[in-house]
Amino acid sequence: MDDSTERLNRAFAALADPTRRDLVARLAREDATVGELAEPYDMSLQAVSKHVKVLEEAGLVTRSKDAQRRPVHLDAEVFDLMTKWIERYRREAEERYRRLDALLARMADDEQPTHTDTRDAS
Repeated sequence: MDDSTERLNRAFAALADPTRRDLVARLAREDATVGELAEPYDMSLQAVSKHVKVLEEAGLVTRSKDAQRRPVHLDAEVFDLMTKWIERYRREAEERYRRLDALLARMADDEQPTHTDTRDAS
């Protein structure tokens, strides 16, 4: 398996968990420490830290050292990779639907009765 496939697998697996998706949504708004991320949840700081570690291993977030803080940041690179992957299959699906629409339109045209003018031309 190539590197980009592995990165996609890790990213999608990490985002399969609703808590991690919520953490990503919050980090999209602003950077936060693990303690700040843990505040709204009924779980230990250690549990939230494990969620952040999974996101970090998937390449979705990074942590930096800022004086006494260790803020967590969203990393857009893997999201770009995911978006390209999703977009590829969206385009393929749309193309299949366009071909189906065209086929159905041709079938409908073929089923239309032909009208001949039976009126007397005199």
